[in-house]
Amino acid sequence: MNLLVTGGAGYVGGAVARRLRAAGHQVALLDDLSTGHRHTIAGFDFVEADMADRAPVEAALRDRRIEGIVHMAALCLVGASVGSPEAYYDHNLRRPLVLLDLALRAGVRRFVFSSSAAVYGEPERTPIEEEHPTRPTNPYGETKLAFERALGWHAAARGMTVVALRYFNAAGATDDGTHGEEHALETHLIPNVLRAARDGEPVAIFGTDYPTPDGTAIRDFVHIEDLAEAHRLALLHPLPAGGMEIFNLGSGRGASVREVIETARRVTGRPIPVRTSPRRPGDPARLVAAHARAARGLGWRPQRDDLATIVDSAWRFATSRRG
Repeated sequence: MNLLVTGGAGYVGGAVARRLRAAGHQVALLDDLSTGHRHTIAGFDFVEADMADRAPVEAALRDRRIEGIVHMAALCLVGASVGSPEAYYDHNLRRPLVLLDLALRAGVRRFVFSSSAAVYGEPERTPIEEEHPTRPTNPYGETKLAFERALGWHAAARGMTVVALRYFNAAGATDDGTHGEEHALETHLIPNVLRAARDGEPVAIFGTDYPTPDGTAIRDFVHIEDLAEAHRLALLHPLPAGGMEIFNLGSGRGASVREVIETARRVTGRPIPVRTSPRRPGDPARLVAAHARAARGLGWRPQRDDLATIVDSAWRFATSRRG
């Protein structure tokens, strides 16, 4: 299949692109490199453009005869979305709507969307199933949900098939050790914990008064290789014209911030200093996935769902990048 991966220079996008290429697809990447890395796109057919830049996107879709789009380009920081909601509505809703319009005009009939567990907000129950009420507590989750809904309406009207994948917490590095998290502004827990292990600077624990066993927030971490495989399967998922389906992607296991830190201490063999800070606005206490629907519908099950395995892969990447 001829595929366009938006956000392909990023963390998840780079891993997904590698998996799709290994599976025999013709993969082109679209990225404006505002947060991605040029070395991530090495060896790929690459279009440097914003997804809302009509001329280069139209040309990319036409010249490469794109049949399917895997859309991962987005702003994705919960705290930043609370402080700058206008940027999130622009990047995560307005611009993707331009991309969607161009895709439909070009005859693209398959769309896989990188969504988020943030659409659920503060859950009523865990593990969270796809039927759980969607009540986002921050603009990041709100914009992801809004674009999901737009996809559903457009798919029904124009005969496109859509799979939305609601990620929980992507983590770890690819099996070959060459691709992992390297954000300029790192807000994700595991790489920050490992930075503390490597450099000795304290890692922040945001909130110690959550209604959880140890007072810290609980999250579901899913390995980047498992996420990549889910995208491959989503592209093969049979749906009728105009059909849309939503799947949670998580390990089904929750780990608290303190548990992640203790696991990292064991994996790295290093002391990891901590400092406590207030909760970040918009952060729910507990997010854990139910992934039975993905198992039934996609044949997907996480293969690397042990937290120590995830942390170890991220540690090997972090220390290799150190040089």
